[in-house]
Parts: sequence; C-alpha cells; structure tokens
Amino acid sequence: MLSGGIDSPVAAWMIAKRGVELDAVHFFSPPYTSERAKEKVITLAKIVASYTGRFNLYIVPFTEQQLAIRDNCPEEHLTLIMRRMMMMTAERIALKNRSLALITGESLGQVASQTMKAITVTDCVVDMPVFRPLIGMDKEEIIAIARRI
Repeated sequence: MLSGGIDSPVAAWMIAKRGVELDAVHFFSPPYTSERAKEKVITLAKIVASYTGRFNLYIVPFTEQQLAIRDNCPEEHLTLIMRRMMMMTAERIALKNRSLALITGESLGQVASQTMKAITVTDCVVDMPVFRPLIGMDKEEIIAIARRI
C-alpha cells in the first residue's frame, strides 16, 4: 500500500531487498487528494521500481467510498472504517495478482490510527498476512533509511 509519504516507499524497499516482488496500491480521492499528490505517488513508484524491478501500481478511485463512509458512519470511527475498506480493497487486488501478503509503511504509535488496537481492527478484515517492516521504528529512523537509499 503506497500512500505517497516517506514511510511506504521505505517499507517497500525493505521488503524488496529480501527478494519479494511488489505491486503497489494507492487510494486516490479527488478533490480531497490532488492530482499533484497522485503524480507524487507515481514518481515514488518509479523510484521504488528502480530498486525492485517489475512493479505494478494500481491507483484506486476512493472518493465515492470515502463519502459513503462519511455519510453513514459515526465520526469517531471514520478513519478506522476507511482503513478497513482500503485493506479489503488492497486484498482483492493482491488476490487477483496471486500476492501472498499486504505490506504497509505503518509504524506503531506514529499517528492515532496506528495504535495496537487500531492496527488489530484494520487487520481483522483481511485473511492474508499484513507485513509492517517499519512497525518499531520512529520517524527519524525511517528518514535515515530513506536518505541511505
């Protein structure tokens, strides 16, 4: 899952260096995310591909789902429900591609949706393993790896 930030490309690189072939999924929600943000993700995917080799990027339109969640779910659960929907969608793409796991750039406690409880809630909607190579790192450690790459 490629968000466009620094964490997910570092996570992709860390898994790819172990010989894993990758596909990436990005959720695009205009007008909440801009065309410029999507172009940044495409650029990041090309950079990751220069290290990993073959690399497919799937850009998933997500505005309609985001609006439905906003309109039908309690506000305090919006982020978790969106993340659960993203996980389910990413799993469907992964299964079509015969992938064996999902990979995210999450690190524990970095943001409110990355607590142990929140991660457990998002993982329970998928059947395949979810790998988080950055789980125990803080932002400075992740940035250091990105610079080294």
